[in-house]
Amino acid sequence: MRPDVSVVLTTFDDPDPRVVRSVLGQSLGNLELIVVGAGTGGPGGGDGRVRFVAGQDSGGRGAARNDGLDAARAPFVMVLDAGAELTRHACGSLLAEVERTGADFATGAIGWGQARGRGTAAAPRAGLYAPRRVVDGIRAEPRMFLDAAATNKLYRTAFLREHGLRFPEDVHGEDVVFTSTVFRDARRFAVVPWPVRLVTAGRAGDDAGDMEDVRRRVRAARMADARLRDGGAPDLVGDRQRRFLVHDLREHLDGLPRRSTVWVKEFAAVLRPYLDELEPGVAATVDPMVAVCCHLVQADRVDDLVVAARSLTTPRAAPRHALRVDGRTYWGTRAHPGLDITGLGLAELPFSASRIRHEVTEMTVSGTVVSMTIRTYDPFAVLRRHRTVADLVVRGVRVRLAPRRQPDGGYLIRAETDLAEIRPGRDGRTDALIRFTRADGHHTSDRLLIDPATPPLALTAGGHRITVGPVGDSAFLRVRWRRAGARRRTARPRPRVLTGVRVKEWVYRRLIRVVRPRRDLALFESAGGAACTGNPKYVHEEIRRRGLPLRVCWSVRDDAAGFPADVPLVRRMSWRYVWLLARSGYWVDDRGLPPGFPKPARTRYLQTWDGFPGPGGGDPAGRGAAVTRWDALVSPGPEFARVFVPATEFTGTVLPFGSPKCDVLVTGDPGAAARVREALEIPPDRRILLYAPHPGTTAGDELETLAEALAGQWVIVLRAGPRYRVPRRVRPLVRSAAGYPEVNDLILASDALAGDCMPLVRDYACTGRPILIYSPGGPAADPREPVPGPVLTTPKELVAALADLEDVRERHAARYADFRALYCAEETGDAARRVVDAFFHPHERRR
Repeated sequence: MRPDVSVVLTTFDDPDPRVVRSVLGQSLGNLELIVVGAGTGGPGGGDGRVRFVAGQDSGGRGAARNDGLDAARAPFVMVLDAGAELTRHACGSLLAEVERTGADFATGAIGWGQARGRGTAAAPRAGLYAPRRVVDGIRAEPRMFLDAAATNKLYRTAFLREHGLRFPEDVHGEDVVFTSTVFRDARRFAVVPWPVRLVTAGRAGDDAGDMEDVRRRVRAARMADARLRDGGAPDLVGDRQRRFLVHDLREHLDGLPRRSTVWVKEFAAVLRPYLDELEPGVAATVDPMVAVCCHLVQADRVDDLVVAARSLTTPRAAPRHALRVDGRTYWGTRAHPGLDITGLGLAELPFSASRIRHEVTEMTVSGTVVSMTIRTYDPFAVLRRHRTVADLVVRGVRVRLAPRRQPDGGYLIRAETDLAEIRPGRDGRTDALIRFTRADGHHTSDRLLIDPATPPLALTAGGHRITVGPVGDSAFLRVRWRRAGARRRTARPRPRVLTGVRVKEWVYRRLIRVVRPRRDLALFESAGGAACTGNPKYVHEEIRRRGLPLRVCWSVRDDAAGFPADVPLVRRMSWRYVWLLARSGYWVDDRGLPPGFPKPARTRYLQTWDGFPGPGGGDPAGRGAAVTRWDALVSPGPEFARVFVPATEFTGTVLPFGSPKCDVLVTGDPGAAARVREALEIPPDRRILLYAPHPGTTAGDELETLAEALAGQWVIVLRAGPRYRVPRRVRPLVRSAAGYPEVNDLILASDALAGDCMPLVRDYACTGRPILIYSPGGPAADPREPVPGPVLTTPKELVAALADLEDVRERHAARYADFRALYCAEETGDAARRVVDAFFHPHERRR
């Protein structure tokens, strides 16, 4: 029987057993494995699906692959090489995609990891493969030239043979040449977002420091360009050359600071002729710092090239000097088009995000004291425009500095720090920073760069061996601690400390039998101890406003920032927390206290659940026994009570007074806007768009498009989860508010809301301000639910809506009113007062 797929594996030694197993273990069983260059034995030799082809004695891997393609019997074929494994469903899923779409080939993502037994991590450019789609030729999506691997694709065998598509022989980097030709001739190809091929971390790019590798990549790039020109597609050459700058060149630029001057000069000499051949405008389409490096190579400015390369990798150092001319920003001291870095937005950053460059020029150690001479560059005149104090910061320990102004506008700093005064911390390492702080408390900090060739300093303090030296491609200063002395001797076993959750539950259950709760003590918790916010915060504020004789302790999970300075805090799940659970006469939270701790008989539990039932609103984490602990439940309105209460089977008292946290959204707070603008450094002439994507969303190109379209009029305040990263280019236009302690301030300071985080949408509706339901690339809302505004899925639609908010308000007024009637009917601005009256006040009278 003819196989459905032929997999060609080239190897010049015995084939890797893992690679062979990844092919023979495919969920698509009807396939053949053609092993080229491995003789007639090796792994898989007993499987009838394996064929061995001797291959040619010359021509390299390209010739071996061509021999395998010639031997393929299946209508579809894949190529593979040593070190690259297939995921279990690779062949089957790609085959189904080609047959479904009629494509000439299908391509899928590449992941790091093992094919079996472990999860896979997405490799760089995983976003290139999402969403799943069909592309009608490379001209429809020329960025796919970035997908230059040949081993993550399944091809129609007839397509390859009809167009005479073969790998070049005696050429390293044959994938680049082959895939360029494949893209050139394909009428249609399919793209899937799931990993189909795995590579083991460390195998890719192992020869990136080899000068011969530079020559090979340039040679392959020229050959790929020639195939496009000779094949009738000269218009695609520039797009393919962009791949060379983004990938091939970038891999070598990243490591350039660690290279010797001789190596860098030879690198520039090898590279320069090809850069001179680039199509006009190609360099302008890549990262501005890569374009600057290209210009410096062409101008033979080797020393400057190394300085610029340190801006490409962590910590992405600022330039030493920058020049502003006619609204444009240039790297260095000349206004040359090849040095234009305006697109990075570095000159427009707010103070707290501004960039300053620090280079350690001398470092010595005496005892446990490290002394440094530091050259500080202020390319955007941040320090000249702001009065600041400077500190050297090493794991939270600050040493005051006295920067001395230099004739070129920079500063000279001498710093000393005693490492014996610094605790190593759990991870045993930290990076040194220089921090500049303004009188208003805003600060900006950057890591210290150091010559990569600097030998690490070593010293001993506090029972630790401490090293101070360079790390990373950009070579920044890191301090590392290791326990000093031999550790091989057998230590006495330490007594077992009973700190597990089960032990605490056991102790707690016995404790509540003998300890009576105090009616003047309350334990409050919000967001599982993450913050002092939400309904519990506003209930607490009402208690304090009235002066009720109640001592409130707040649960804190990690960082205490944002918690009131004048209230006691208790670490969540500590022994003291267990004691307070047993001793407090009142429990108040908005998510669910630990379920393994039954409520004492005399304790009253107020559940102020944060969110609504249904899509995007959150469902109760604790049902059954956890819900039976609740004595009273705050209800924002009839819809909540109608859906949430039956869903939890709650039978206690429902307090239908609205949400305490929404009181201020109804009554207003004149100081909120000023607090937000000061904390996030938002100019007074900019309107504020609060952008709240659904939790779990990751940043995409749409934020960059959106921010650039709104520049000059709006600032985007981003309230998103930890996975959402703001692209570098738009940081002058976007303020991350993930760490801002009070979301109500953000709501009151904003002019409009965009997003599909439904709990926040419902709270925002209390203000009556415009709401734009926005979810780029997909459905923005559950069609079964009412929404208070237009449903938008592209940045263009959102920008158009923001351009005429009054028209949007009028057209969607009925929707807005219906939404408020359903979810905000009880929000009258006095929920906290009524909740405290109903839950706390009666018991105070009885006392």
